Amino acid sequence: MAADVLCEVNNCKYWEHGNKCAADSIYVVSHTGKKAEKQEETDCKTFDPGV
Repeated sequence: MAADVLCEVNNCKYWEHGNKCAADSIYVVSHTGKKAEKQEETDCKTFDPGV
């Protein structure tokens, strides 16, 4: 597992200074089923605007 998970979405409640992700776990999904061919075909479902 990665030691550091980086995130530039600073309006997410898990975002921390230095573009670090403070979530306990990360959930990433593909728009195209089980296999993604490009980065643009994925999304982070862990995102929470924290509003």
